[in-house]
Amino acid sequence: MTEQSTWTRIAQENPGHSTAYVQRFRDMAARGADLAGEARLVDALVRRRARILDAGCGPGRVGAFLHGAGHEVVGVDVDPVLVAAAEEDHPGPTWLVGDLAELDLPARDIPAGFDAIVCAGNVMTFLAPSTRREVLRRLRAHVAPTGRAAIGFGGGRGYDHGQFLGDAEAAGWAPDLLLSTWDLRPFPGDSGFLVALLRPA
Repeated sequence: MTEQSTWTRIAQENPGHSTAYVQRFRDMAARGADLAGEARLVDALVRRRARILDAGCGPGRVGAFLHGAGHEVVGVDVDPVLVAAAEEDHPGPTWLVGDLAELDLPARDIPAGFDAIVCAGNVMTFLAPSTRREVLRRLRAHVAPTGRAAIGFGGGRGYDHGQFLGDAEAAGWAPDLLLSTWDLRPFPGDSGFLVALLRPA
């Protein structure tokens, strides 16, 4: 049985948590906040009309930008409240409820072979520790041989960046480029944030 993610546990303990999270980003968008930094980086990685998997899509801000840029986007998130918000606010992409630790899109009639995978918003830190490597393995199984993944999360959240890179290697990934921000600043090795651009090993 797959261990429950931290996000799912928080949402069960606080039924209003997911709704508040959705409203937070709706309010930020209404104020004109820049919510597309991660998506701009991913857009630069791929050809036009690429297939992109938004892993841990939340309420859809990253996938929506990529869809607007002309890409075919599939977003998956474990939280049905967030997926419902994505469907309401950002029609166009395919939004699905699903656990990344059990990700099998071909079983849902969606081919693998994505040109890029994006995993933003500290998704990796909300996974149950026992599922981290399995999630990375399943993401690896969904990417095209020439595809890449962009995975970003902050330090101090219970998942050391070195441990993550070890898990990624064990799951079949190799680093292309390590950054400390989504706007391409170098990763010094002791950054509070990591954006890892990975390719199939």
